[in-house]
Amino acid sequence: MTHNAFISRQQAAPTGSGKLDGISVAVKDNISTAGIETTCGSAMLEGYVPPYDATVIERIKEAGGTVTGKTNMDEFGMGTTTETSAFGPTENPNAPGRVPGGSSGGSAAAVASGDVRIALGSDTGGSIRCPAAYCGVYGLKPTYGRVSRYGLVAYANSLEQIGPMAADIEGLATLFEVICGRDTRDATTVDPPEAVSDSSTVTGELDSPTIGIPTELLEGVDEPVATAFDEAMTHLEAVGATVTEVSLPALEVAVQAYYVIAMCEASSNLARYDGVRYGHAGDETGDWNSVFADRRSVGFGEEVKRRILLGTFALSAGYQERYYKQAQDARRWLIASFDALFDEVDLLASPTMPTEPFPLGETIDDPMRLYKADRNTVPVNLANLPAISVPTESPRGLPVGIQLIAPAFSEDQLIRVASTF
Repeated sequence: MTHNAFISRQQAAPTGSGKLDGISVAVKDNISTAGIETTCGSAMLEGYVPPYDATVIERIKEAGGTVTGKTNMDEFGMGTTTETSAFGPTENPNAPGRVPGGSSGGSAAAVASGDVRIALGSDTGGSIRCPAAYCGVYGLKPTYGRVSRYGLVAYANSLEQIGPMAADIEGLATLFEVICGRDTRDATTVDPPEAVSDSSTVTGELDSPTIGIPTELLEGVDEPVATAFDEAMTHLEAVGATVTEVSLPALEVAVQAYYVIAMCEASSNLARYDGVRYGHAGDETGDWNSVFADRRSVGFGEEVKRRILLGTFALSAGYQERYYKQAQDARRWLIASFDALFDEVDLLASPTMPTEPFPLGETIDDPMRLYKADRNTVPVNLANLPAISVPTESPRGLPVGIQLIAPAFSEDQLIRVASTF
């Protein structure tokens, strides 16, 4: 494939029939698939073939779906452009020469190119919504606990969720209906009461919701993206929504808190990849510490090593109170602020990403610029809320996204509003 969306292709036979009968699903390469290589886009796991399916894969097969292949991704989900993959970057099918977003860039590119109608991604700080926006497809980050994470290779456990990506809202709603629900193998999963999570929510009609626009999420947004966002809000008003500006001051510390927490959890989760328990096992010789360091140095890419080192530092003696504890305090403030705001409005809206898709190679050596690009998406993960990216275009014809955020377990509201576009 010219856009390099797939790391591997395989047509697995379905085990049943149902809502996905005869439909192929592309799967992000950090979700376990029995008998199909799962690398997380990393040399550390090259050649690893899981002996079991993740819960979401089991449910897809039970619904009649087939796994058509594993898609490229930023290494261990750490990136915004799918350029940190050990297997090379993915090109944006809808914006040639530009990134597809990350870290689920391969899944978004597979959908955007027409290789598949639906795909699975995972979202730790925007990794479904960012590539959905940049590739011009739909992407849903579910409420934390709505979809089982059993079989998802861990990056930051308290933040990440598996979710659907699709070329159309009907496909998104159907895939979400198949994969959501409680799983006894993931103690964080729940079945919320009276929740609607099927394609019946794709009505194309609104029940006059009030949609708040946090002014903090409009700061620093490039003009072409702001223009597309304004047009989308005008559309929502035309179909019956009330749109109003609101303020959420806690957003000012969201990016800082997110990266401290995510890197700390990554440092802990990725400690197991030492070439003995898991991961690259080379021919290095010497004392245990030297061999351990050499294997991790060879197996991990630069961005992964950067985040492990920063997370380890933030958790070290004398610094945990200064960084990790303060980040958790900021997270609690953000959660309380969202809760209070949802007493006033039904949904929140913002541009998914503050910029159009970056040209390939432009930002890969500028991590601070990439971290700041996540400013509109990471608050959702910190607050464990659901959010959707709805595709639209900038005045220059480049794909961008409109992000809608809802209270916990209100995916039905997001799907209903998205279906009006």
